[in-house]
Amino acid sequence: MSRDTLKSLSDNIRRVIVGKEAVTELLLTSLLARGHCLIDDVPGVGKTKLANALARSLGIDFKRIQFTPDLQPADITGIYFYNQKEGEFQFRPGPVFTNILLADEINRAVPRTQSSLLEAMEEQQVSIEGTIFPLDPPFMVIATQNPLELEGTFPLPEAQLDRFLMKIDMGYPSMAEEVEILSRFKQSDPMEDLEPVLDGAAITQLRDEVAQVHLTQDLMNYIAVLAKATRENRHLRLGLSPRGSLALMRACLAYAYIQGRDYVLPDDVKYLFPYVAGHRLILEYDSEYAASSKGELIQEILAQVRVPTEDVLHGS
Repeated sequence: MSRDTLKSLSDNIRRVIVGKEAVTELLLTSLLARGHCLIDDVPGVGKTKLANALARSLGIDFKRIQFTPDLQPADITGIYFYNQKEGEFQFRPGPVFTNILLADEINRAVPRTQSSLLEAMEEQQVSIEGTIFPLDPPFMVIATQNPLELEGTFPLPEAQLDRFLMKIDMGYPSMAEEVEILSRFKQSDPMEDLEPVLDGAAITQLRDEVAQVHLTQDLMNYIAVLAKATRENRHLRLGLSPRGSLALMRACLAYAYIQGRDYVLPDDVKYLFPYVAGHRLILEYDSEYAASSKGELIQEILAQVRVPTEDVLHGS
């Protein structure tokens, strides 16, 4: 499949989202890497609109859950109910039975409800009262969350965070971008006219092509050494898990494909490492680093680990 298909998808999203090309690219990387994405930022910067724009650009099933403190796990996964007319118990599927699930403000629900997505995100299935219900592919969770210092939020459990392939921030628009937003949305919301440009079969084909991208043994070693460095760092209580290493590898393959290459570069690993590792690393209680400066620690780890050279990459 031509990579022009991806360009048409990006262009479609840009009809709604002003600027944020890098953020959109990272979201598409998560999609092609068969992963889930957590978008973290303050309210009102376009987290939900970005997720909606992607979903509407894909001709597949899409559902949205507004997470609140009173939301129950059954509200997400579904329930068995007694059908008096049929005289038997029947299963009513919840909104998790979809292709793209937008978990809006996921950290406003209690951890028990947040964790109800764990099985779906990892195994693409839901177990209810001893019965396993598979989810139709492709399946992707796009979750938005507000900063933890905001009132009424609950931190996501470590196991939940580890299920997200990457965590990205939106950031405020520049002044020129904000003027463009005002102009574009003055008459109507462009989201209302957004048409699908890809379907489920196209996504599956793109994902299969991503798996063919070349990754050298040296770069696999580089990813493994980075993971080991996080586990041995004295400032970290929890380093990068093997699931995190696999996520970094898949993200690099997808990102290289989006860039029009059939091979991964060391710069791909270095660029994606903070987005894949940042939310998985847990600081020691007595660390001199604060949560706000975790990014500095990640950059130090990247600087300490030797990068494979171009000569080694191309076997010369």
